[in-house]
Amino acid sequence: MSRLLLGALLLETLGITVQDPVSLAPPIEVRFDSVDYKNILRWTPPINCTSLHYSVQLKIYGEPQWLDVVGCQGIQKLQCDLSDVTSTSREWYYGRVHAFSLPSSKSAWALSPRFSPRWDTKLSPPVLRLNVTEEGIVVRVKPPKLHIRKMHSILQYKIFVIHPSGEEKIVMYCCFHKRTLKHLEPKAKYCLQAQTLVVPQAKSSARGSLKCVTTSR
Repeated sequence: MSRLLLGALLLETLGITVQDPVSLAPPIEVRFDSVDYKNILRWTPPINCTSLHYSVQLKIYGEPQWLDVVGCQGIQKLQCDLSDVTSTSREWYYGRVHAFSLPSSKSAWALSPRFSPRWDTKLSPPVLRLNVTEEGIVVRVKPPKLHIRKMHSILQYKIFVIHPSGEEKIVMYCCFHKRTLKHLEPKAKYCLQAQTLVVPQAKSSARGSLKCVTTSR
């Protein structure tokens, strides 16, 4: 009989129990939160647990190995930026987190749903800059954040132009060029909104905030 088995039997005979090192409840609600390809893994602490540390691992779908995420080992915050290690937009990823407290208590791993940067990221709308001239309304589109510009060299924008009558027309923009809306009613209020489009994926942002200007005479 092995020494380990003899030791276990002796402890049981003496009424001494050995504590399981996996004694903490795992984190909950582990999920990716992604806007413009900035991919953040977030989680919620176990119920009634505070002052915990967390470690994060990542795995590509179909690969067997989990990898430690550098900078997200033994952290106390409830999120980890995985943008750099999930930069291949066509891959699918899993993240997982476990909690631990010193000196030795730890939880089981808590797994996120499968995540695709390509399909799961949310796009932010562009920012409109409007300037009224004698010729009309000069519309400039400020592109979205850096992450989405890195992933897509060419973006399109849909501009919604709401006329004083309430009629809505759509103007399409490509790249980052400005455009002047002409042949408008004088001294009339026009309101505009913008939307980001990634055409190959048929993916779009929500409409941005409404901006209104009044034309000159």
